[in-house]
Amino acid sequence: MGPLIDLQDIYKIYEMGDEEVRANDGISLSIEKGEMTAIVGKSGSGKSTLMNIIGALDVPTSGTYHLEGENVGEMTDNQLAGIRNRLIGFIFQQYNLLTRSTLLENVELPLIYAGIDGEERRERAMASLKRVGLADKYKNLPGQLSGGQQQRVSIARALAGSPSLILADEPTGALDSRTSREVLDFLKQLNEEGNTIVMITHDNSIALEAKRVIRIHDGRINFDGDVNDYAAVI
Repeated sequence: MGPLIDLQDIYKIYEMGDEEVRANDGISLSIEKGEMTAIVGKSGSGKSTLMNIIGALDVPTSGTYHLEGENVGEMTDNQLAGIRNRLIGFIFQQYNLLTRSTLLENVELPLIYAGIDGEERRERAMASLKRVGLADKYKNLPGQLSGGQQQRVSIARALAGSPSLILADEPTGALDSRTSREVLDFLKQLNEEGNTIVMITHDNSIALEAKRVIRIHDGRINFDGDVNDYAAVI
């Protein structure tokens, strides 16, 4: 088996009037199953573009991207939607919960898209809420929870479909420092259980919570290595 994520010579080029913007400028990297990796970079560095490609939300202008052996770069929109639902669990900075739906209904959502029937769907969603310590609040609406609890619901939603990859976009960006610590500890626990975690962040202190750091600057990788080596150079 090859790596879970394999990007080779990825370019994402936008035309801005007469100017050519290389948001990703020849990126190659691979991530194995079970890794906990942070992709870090300042605003405008190209990290969000790279996240969109890794998350099958966009395709590269050129280069190849394989996720669990499947060639994502050549997929249609429908195929991209299918691979997102099947292989990727997303955790967003703003939680992206449906405000008028219960926690259970929110966590069930990716399972509905996956075509899983009602009883199994509820069982899996409840098991996922239990993992994040919120099973007793399954009838609550998101607005009745704290920010940290809402982020845990989004983690439960990401876990519900048993994805190969958990992709966390600024997962603590909307949280205070104490709640951020709780969420990061939970992500690390998930990684210890064998889940592959990729965090996208602009914050070096968050990046240092991972085991491997990939830093993006001007659309290119300018560091890729162990977190302890990264700590020594920042």
